[in-house]
Amino acid sequence: MNLIEELRWRGMLQDMMPGTEEQLQKEMTTAYIGFDPTAESLHIGSLVPILLLVHLQKAGHKPLALVGGATGMVGDPSFKAEERKMLDDETLRRNVDGIRKQLERFLDFDPAKPNAAEMVNNYDWFQHISFLDFIRDTGKHITVNYMMAKDSVKKRIEGDSGMSFTEFTYQLIQGYDFFHLYTAKNCKLQMGGSDQWGNIVTGTELIRRKAQGQAFAFTCPLIKKADGTKFGKTEQGTVWLDPKRTSPYAFYQFWLRTTDDDAESYIKIFTFMEKEEVDVLIAEHRQDPGKTLLQKRLAQEVTTFIHGEEAYKFAVEASSILYNKNTADLLLSLSEEDLVEVMAGVPQHEVAKAELETGKDIVSLLAETGIFPSKGEARKTVQGGGVSVNKVKVPGIEMVINTSSLLRDKYILLQKGKNYFLVKAV
Repeated sequence: MNLIEELRWRGMLQDMMPGTEEQLQKEMTTAYIGFDPTAESLHIGSLVPILLLVHLQKAGHKPLALVGGATGMVGDPSFKAEERKMLDDETLRRNVDGIRKQLERFLDFDPAKPNAAEMVNNYDWFQHISFLDFIRDTGKHITVNYMMAKDSVKKRIEGDSGMSFTEFTYQLIQGYDFFHLYTAKNCKLQMGGSDQWGNIVTGTELIRRKAQGQAFAFTCPLIKKADGTKFGKTEQGTVWLDPKRTSPYAFYQFWLRTTDDDAESYIKIFTFMEKEEVDVLIAEHRQDPGKTLLQKRLAQEVTTFIHGEEAYKFAVEASSILYNKNTADLLLSLSEEDLVEVMAGVPQHEVAKAELETGKDIVSLLAETGIFPSKGEARKTVQGGGVSVNKVKVPGIEMVINTSSLLRDKYILLQKGKNYFLVKAV
């Protein structure tokens, strides 16, 4: 498959300018995607543009990742209901640096290769352009009529909040990015989400009018769930690529909980699996959906790509703590964040930490936290070998629980038969 055929099969192609596929088949082509530096980390909504650049490089073309140090000061208004809060310089620099480090993990920046990836920051060229220079040398090439005709602009102007002049200029600023990269780096292609189509074609138009050149573009669909709701949002909020913001365990769980319908599309979009293997996997999954083969493979592929093999293996082990006879060592290795996430949904109880400093016998702890209705029942279950503390079976009723029993100096995991309870020392 050529690049366009590959992306079309994967469901990653929506709009495309005429001649784009021919350009990609003709020669190694430099192409770029812009990343909005609204946070220090990218999130799973950024995965599609990242994957587009990876596919582009795998096909032998040269990817440019543009971090919008300048455009981040303005904020893209495309299909937004209201104007976004502008970022200060310090926050913007911190966000740009964070995104740069993340992107360098996914693309090959080896300068010895002809199609080595490059990072660019549009602040580097915009900082030298005055407002008067910009409206004189660039603004005169694009009419207000042309800019007003864009759906993203019309919807905002017709809405209640209107659109500021700052936001209105955004498509011209993004268009200039394309023009600059076309003239400075022979970049002939811009890619992005379908909501960026208006901004992207403004760039191709500016290149045509200002440089008498020809540039190309294609977009991918905005990813949604099968039920029409927004992809990448959970009850806990955004799913980030930074393991400090979203742990590899929580990241893995997000993909594992994907519905069957979504998993069939996501396995094509978010992995690099070949068509033949995907078709076989989907067929096997449909025969026995209860095995969740699609979700498990999807979670494996994406977690490994973002966080690495070790983090994936740890996420799988952590996911099985409540269902398998894991060792106490695995439980002890969990960070507090992972422990809380793994135990989400497990009934929780509290105990005074001061009481544990002097020690509390296991029977009293089980009864006073309400895990057992009475000391008598707790004593009988312990004597029968039916209680575990932190994945270790309680040897007898004489066992004393103290602060040394606490996981991360705060938690105790109690198990009664197949039921778990998380006790928090407060």
